[in-house]
Amino acid sequence: MNPLTKTWRDMRVNAERMQAAFDELAQIGATPEGGVHRPTFSEAHLAARKWFRAQIENAGLEFRTDGAGNHSAFLAQGEAEAPTLLLGSHLDSVPNGGRFDGALGVMAAFEVLRTIQDAGLKLKLNLEAIDFTDEEGTLVGLLGSEHQ
Repeated sequence: MNPLTKTWRDMRVNAERMQAAFDELAQIGATPEGGVHRPTFSEAHLAARKWFRAQIENAGLEFRTDGAGNHSAFLAQGEAEAPTLLLGSHLDSVPNGGRFDGALGVMAAFEVLRTIQDAGLKLKLNLEAIDFTDEEGTLVGLLGSEHQ
């Protein structure tokens, strides 16, 4: 199929790519029980954010940060004034939390952007995959999502 005629109905996420990236992320702050320990701004959380930024840049997406310290991947699709669809969750965790909590939402959102970019699909809106700051409330609670 010609990539220029591809529609959303023809697209599939790259499950192997997403699983590999998620497994790599889950090693940052991993606990012996199979979870993660990444409280906000801990060494592990900062390492996870650094890793996420590298993934964004390696994918050729725009890295963004805002006043609340949220980190995101941005895929420009529409006109400059087009709305942006915000997808994502958080990379921080509660103490000794589950490996899927928050991180799965960030990685799934990131894979959506990569899938659309790979397909060359053009939408009328922009896409942003976000990692909200302090979503687990380690410092002040919902810092990043309250900012949005």
